[in-house]
Order: sequence, then structure tokens, then C-alpha cells
Amino acid sequence: MQGGDGPFVRRDLAHVPLWLRLPAWWLARREALALHKVAGMADVPQLLAWTGRRLDRSYMEGAAMYQRPPRGDLPYFRAAHRLLKQLHRRGIAHNDLAKEANWLVLEDGRPAIIDFQLATRGHPRSRWMRLLARQDLRHLLKHKRTYCAASLTPTEKRVLKRTSWLRDLWFRTGKPVYRFITRRLLKWEDNEGQGPKP
Repeated sequence: MQGGDGPFVRRDLAHVPLWLRLPAWWLARREALALHKVAGMADVPQLLAWTGRRLDRSYMEGAAMYQRPPRGDLPYFRAAHRLLKQLHRRGIAHNDLAKEANWLVLEDGRPAIIDFQLATRGHPRSRWMRLLARQDLRHLLKHKRTYCAASLTPTEKRVLKRTSWLRDLWFRTGKPVYRFITRRLLKWEDNEGQGPKP
């Protein structure tokens, strides 16, 4: 959308089919609450408005990670790690960072994180939030392994090797349901956030 202060992003639930309106509202509300907690933080969207039907957030000029791969770009991954730690200190776990589409490479090469629909809010030191934060970190390290493998540290390699019960549970239960809904019911596939398959 174009506003008086420039472009912004609008999520308008009026265009969602009736049978999907409730889950769409739940996801939009979840994003609004998460963005409220990261207000003023750099390299994440800023919440402009949430009316219960429309969510407006700031627009960031950049490309998805798969569109502008940070190959061999160690400063990108160091900055991404710092950004993730800031997010976790604010009591936010993103929960969807396996998707390269949720990592941006900004015009100046900095990382940014978008799409907070699945984000969880909580006390940063709670066991649950620390577990979710670890999953966020593992997803970042998987991207680092893809694009900057030579720079993985021994500690990062150990983190990548250790999977959690949460990840195993998701792959056995949630993932099949997600794929059924998106691919069979909605006839939509995002190729794990890497855009449509050619």
C-alpha cells in the first residue's frame, strides 16, 4: 500500500474466505501482539495499526534470502545472530525461520526478519521460551550451513546435530496437518518459503 509516509504492508481480512476468517484473524492478531513487543527495534517490521480486521506494518526494502543468497557472507550471519538474540531478549520466539522468505537481505546487505504470524510471546528465561529460541537459532544455523558452511563454529555444528523433542513432534504431527491444509485444501505450496517451484 502507498501512504502519506511512503509504502507500507496491509493484511486485510476482508478478502479472506469466510471459512478461513477465524484462523486468519487469530494469526493477524498474533502478529500484531508480537510486533507491539518489538516496537522501536531495528530490522523488523513496525506495527502501524491493528483494527481487528486490518493489520498495517512498515515496509522494508529488500529481497528474500533465496532471492539474494548471502553466500560466504559471514557479516550477514553474525548480524542475523545478533538480531535473533535481540528478539529473544524481548520475549519473542519467531517459530517460522526455517523459511528463507522470512529472512530478508536489505539493500545495504543487513539481515531483517519478517512475518510474525506464528510468533510466541513469553518470559525470555522460561524453559519454554528458551526451547523455542533454540529452535530459531537452529533454523538460522541451517541457513548458515547452506550459504556459509566454512564459517560454522564447532559449537554451531553441535547445535545443528542436536534436535529437540519439539522438532520431532512437529514433524510427526503438525507438519503433515500443515501440508494437508496448504496443499490439498488451499491448493497452495510455498516450497518451504523459497517461492513457487519452476
